[in-house]
Amino acid sequence: MKQLTVLFAGLGSIGQRHLRNLLAVSPQPPRILAYRTRRDDRIFTDDLRVEAPAGLEQRYHIETFTDLAMALRQKPDIAFVTNPTSRHLEVAHAAVQAGCHLFLEKPVSHEWAGVETLLAALEQSGRVGYVGYQFRFHPAFIKISEWLKAGRLGQVAAVRAEVGEYMPDFHKYEDYRGTYPARAELGGGVVLCQIHEYDLLYALFGSPDEVYAVGGRASRLEIDVEDTAQVLFRYRRKDNADLAAQVHQDFLQRPPRRNFQIIGDGGSVVWDYLGKTLQITGADGAIVVKEDYTDLPRNHLFLSEMRHFLACVEDREQPQVSLRDGVQSLRMALAVKQSMSIRKAVTL
Repeated sequence: MKQLTVLFAGLGSIGQRHLRNLLAVSPQPPRILAYRTRRDDRIFTDDLRVEAPAGLEQRYHIETFTDLAMALRQKPDIAFVTNPTSRHLEVAHAAVQAGCHLFLEKPVSHEWAGVETLLAALEQSGRVGYVGYQFRFHPAFIKISEWLKAGRLGQVAAVRAEVGEYMPDFHKYEDYRGTYPARAELGGGVVLCQIHEYDLLYALFGSPDEVYAVGGRASRLEIDVEDTAQVLFRYRRKDNADLAAQVHQDFLQRPPRRNFQIIGDGGSVVWDYLGKTLQITGADGAIVVKEDYTDLPRNHLFLSEMRHFLACVEDREQPQVSLRDGVQSLRMALAVKQSMSIRKAVTL
């Protein structure tokens, strides 16, 4: 593999994680460029602490540009778009037009305008477009997917997902009120920030037919976005029965919770992500699978994702989460927000 030139647009905690992982798995050190407007030079760790108050650009030998066009004139092979959600499309469009492969942090955008244009431009370019949904690489998700494909859970009747976490605890090193999850102008709110569960539903069951959602700002947090959402996705099956998938999201729970449950007539699944366990029960109630992920580092998912993305760039693999796939979870999220706004069911 030739030496890559890689552009990062955004080097906050997630951008730095992707940068470290890229350096860790690349066959040879890439040339690192950055398009930066804030120029925050703090160095963050994988567990979201400040390792050093300055020195980021020096440590990773980053060539920094404050003008996107100037950065793209360096002809980067890959662009990592890891800036706030509402600014994704501006950078992604320019990167695709410049011939870059695209790694787009989730979600694709905060709105629909411009999404179809980006998708068409990327597919016409022949470049790789990948959206960062690292849960696709968790061994629990892989096991669940295998069981569903093999029909070992029988006919699935219901799915429940819950994700709740206290916003001020996200990044202890900064005031939550100024962060992108707290601000509508940056694409914040639980629906978009906790969109992973929508991607898991899409990966396992496809796009739903209808959604009904309620929620909004229910707390005393100093934010201008929704901090709770109760969502019901409806899937029409070929036998005219409905599959219901419930999702609860909030920015309030302490301690945090994140779990995923599937109920079928041939068995059931409970994946407790934060509890680091997976349990699959057969139709007779006996535990068939019980796995413990205590020793699985969180960064393992991101490293696996990075290896996969580079293999896609080399044309050795097809993207697990293409831009087109990432657009589907965005469609689900925007339908949720619309349903919450109009207080009616929305057809996808």
